[in-house]
Amino acid sequence: MADNRTVTATIGRDPFRTELKTSDHTIWSDEPNEAGGKNEGPTPGDLLRMSLASCTAITLRMYADRKKWEVDQIQVTVASEKHKYKTVFTCSIDVSGNLDEAQRKRFQEIAGLCPVHKLLSNPIEIDTKMSVTAVKHAV
Repeated sequence: MADNRTVTATIGRDPFRTELKTSDHTIWSDEPNEAGGKNEGPTPGDLLRMSLASCTAITLRMYADRKKWEVDQIQVTVASEKHKYKTVFTCSIDVSGNLDEAQRKRFQEIAGLCPVHKLLSNPIEIDTKMSVTAVKHAV
């Protein structure tokens, strides 16, 4: 299933606070106080890690439900670290439930199949287009 939805980020004169909109939701992104922001929302990097964590959790929940596995809760923690030529995401999954060894192995395989994991694991190309609208200021 292709994900062709779009999001819009709008920033005014505030140096970091950015409004992020989908067709149905609005959230804010910002930087922490010590970086010059007002800490009014997750940083862009946090949003990326949150995307991987939530997609992994949702994928695992869907799989557990479909298989009727006894899973009460899934908690996914994602950290990232920059290295010289790459970024490494560490995804830690804590499952509360009754899974045997084969189910645990399969769950770990399924975690790697979430759409965001697959997106981040493949080559990515970003095609940036720009338009500029001149603003006339009253004199």
